[in-house]
Amino acid sequence: MPDSISFSRRMLILRAGSVISLGFIAGCSTYDGLVPDEGARSDQTETTLGYVNTLREGRGLSALARDPAASLAAMHQAVRMARAGKMQHNIGWRDDFYDRMKGEGVTLPAAENIAMGQEDAERAYRAWVNSPNHLKNMLGNYRGLGVATAQNSASGNRPYWAMVLCG
Repeated sequence: MPDSISFSRRMLILRAGSVISLGFIAGCSTYDGLVPDEGARSDQTETTLGYVNTLREGRGLSALARDPAASLAAMHQAVRMARAGKMQHNIGWRDDFYDRMKGEGVTLPAAENIAMGQEDAERAYRAWVNSPNHLKNMLGNYRGLGVATAQNSASGNRPYWAMVLCG
């Protein structure tokens, strides 16, 4: 009898541990739960792409194309910043930029522009144009682009912006 009780307890503990582990894995595999409202994040690549390509073409540079991996990486970064209420490149998950980009499937080389507080894509773009380092990124030797914004009521609903240039 002690063996069957012991076996039953072990099975119960194993099952409970599996359920708890699956909950943690499921919680870590997506960013959907990070921003409270569905409308609080959006892909701004198409809108911003027009501004960036006009800038690049005016300088004799080739146009960029929407890059799905860069768009997703930008969305993840914007959501992480909104969640933390901080504008910074290295925030939490995969702090090293190049490891983060590789983990997101972004083609290297890559660059990232971030901003906070701009009401729309045009204002975020203008803030980047007026910053020498951000402008340099937008004029760099890249082929792809992704841009996203996210807000979080817990951090004052300020818009957090991320632009990823790649390839």
